[in-house]
Amino acid sequence: MVNTKVPSQPKICYRPIRPSDLDILEHIHGRLFPIRYESTFFHDVVNGRDIVSWGAVDSSRPDGRSDELIGFVTARIVLAKESEIVDMLGYDSAKSDQTLVYVLTLGVVEAYRSLGIASSLIREVIKYASSIPTCRAVYLHVISYNNPAINLYKKMSFKCVRRLQGFYLINGQHYDSFLFLYYVNGGRSPCSPLELLTALVSYMRSGFKSVAARLCKNGGRKISRRTKCKESHSLVSAPNKRNVPVECSGYECV
Repeated sequence: MVNTKVPSQPKICYRPIRPSDLDILEHIHGRLFPIRYESTFFHDVVNGRDIVSWGAVDSSRPDGRSDELIGFVTARIVLAKESEIVDMLGYDSAKSDQTLVYVLTLGVVEAYRSLGIASSLIREVIKYASSIPTCRAVYLHVISYNNPAINLYKKMSFKCVRRLQGFYLINGQHYDSFLFLYYVNGGRSPCSPLELLTALVSYMRSGFKSVAARLCKNGGRKISRRTKCKESHSLVSAPNKRNVPVECSGYECV
């Protein structure tokens, strides 16, 4: 299993994970991760029971290994209102029908790293999430010392939104986790107080400009009328200031 010799010109292909991948999937997980997964997890993955997955294979591998997994990603759909990041989403995303895609595991055998396989697998997840109208984001956890994974997600425009103290327990020792988030389908974070204030000031400025433009326009019309009246020797009384209408439509949001 998992021949570490890479062909000089590997041809990487991506496909859904199948029941025939069970043994190799469990074997790779055991080699790559310090966390041990239950057998039921792998059966759920290969049979698509509440888990979606993609596998990477090198079709150029000899000896009948052209369809053997050399990388994988597994994910699950969760309800946004029941997730740990509901506070990181806009108000609409807390509605009952809004969903998220949570990445469970991602791995590439060592010999095939630095070939863009991991990023391609994550793009499959993003594409899948984007195809679900109710989905608002993809999110995942990364152990704090996994710098290659952290750099990968930052490069792919994921946002590191939280650090969770002691999230992982491995061999009796606790490790922190970073929570990364990627918005899709118009998903967004709640506006911060500063963002709300900036938007309000911008709106007020546009309102002031609109009012000033209207007043200037009206003032120009009054001057034009007065000049015309003087030239025709008509007697027109100047309006009292209390009777001059004031434009207020630009202040409707104040």
